[in-house]
Amino acid sequence: MKKTDTTPVWVFLAFSSIESRKGALMLIWSSLIFSIYSIPWVNYFNGNPWVAKLFLIDDWEWFLMTLPMTVWYWFSMKWIDKNGGW
Repeated sequence: MKKTDTTPVWVFLAFSSIESRKGALMLIWSSLIFSIYSIPWVNYFNGNPWVAKLFLIDDWEWFLMTLPMTVWYWFSMKWIDKNGGW
């Protein structure tokens, strides 16, 4: 992304090494997928052995970290789109 004098620090920190909108979308989608994976599915599917092996997270800590990061990336991309920064 292009850094200008009007670019806020929170936007620059989100996409400082990403060069295109496509790269930003890939980051947002991968963050969203990992956020969904981070939901403690083991607590909802008790007794199902393949869920316990596939989903190793059993508390909400990771989800509570990844979801705000995904929202931050989304708002940063919207700011860049609005201000023509790609």
